[in-house]
Amino acid sequence: MNLNIAIIHETDVLAKVSSPHEAWLVYQNEYRPGDAIAFSTDTEGFVVLRLEDFLAPTLVYATKGTFTLPVPFGEKKICYPPLSFGGTVHYLSAREAEPWETEGTRDISTNPLDCHENATIFPHATANVETRGESVFAARCAVDGIIANHSHGAWPYASWGINRDPNAALTLEFGRMVTIEEIILYLRADFPHDAWWKQAKVRMDEGEDILLHLEKSDKAQKFPIRPVTTRRMTLHDLVKADDPSPFPALAQIRVLGREAR
Repeated sequence: MNLNIAIIHETDVLAKVSSPHEAWLVYQNEYRPGDAIAFSTDTEGFVVLRLEDFLAPTLVYATKGTFTLPVPFGEKKICYPPLSFGGTVHYLSAREAEPWETEGTRDISTNPLDCHENATIFPHATANVETRGESVFAARCAVDGIIANHSHGAWPYASWGINRDPNAALTLEFGRMVTIEEIILYLRADFPHDAWWKQAKVRMDEGEDILLHLEKSDKAQKFPIRPVTTRRMTLHDLVKADDPSPFPALAQIRVLGREAR
């Protein structure tokens, strides 16, 4: 597996590295609006990526093609840690995952590098609605690994906001076949600003809905399920509880599963 990391500005390549098995890059400059971080590989497989110092190293399933993460500024930045993407020295790395890192049941849904532009590293979250198009309410916020849910808005309180849409749905793409064994939801719990959902459904590739009964809680709500093999899952048919607030939201979704055999 050949691993490629680059810093680009529009069509200009500002820095790059290409190496088999493991690659790292030190970029000694401030990021500017229009800069982006690019990663690609010539072979599908598991990679551990660290493309920003203040985001945790992330195990992803990489497919062929280039993953491009626009360096965020202004409103696009507030869903990330305040010190992220700042300064004049940036360390980026990629390595092939070790076999033990992908064995057995584990979290297969967290990806703090996810973004709207992502089509090549998985998991990847998308939604049919995001409140006002703001970064702090984007689908990626529900898979960034941060479970803080006692407020809403700037990091670490970003969440998936549904703009009061009863038909809102969030889809997780895994990029390959996985077997899901448990679903964990953290509802946003900025009460009394927030409402909550009393139930939701999850749909896998096979089309069967799994009904989830939810509670008003800031804790992890865990739903072990009969193992289901699928490439994607969709959280939908969200039913708001009878509460004066019109603002239910999802702080985080975690999916426990394993590689399909």
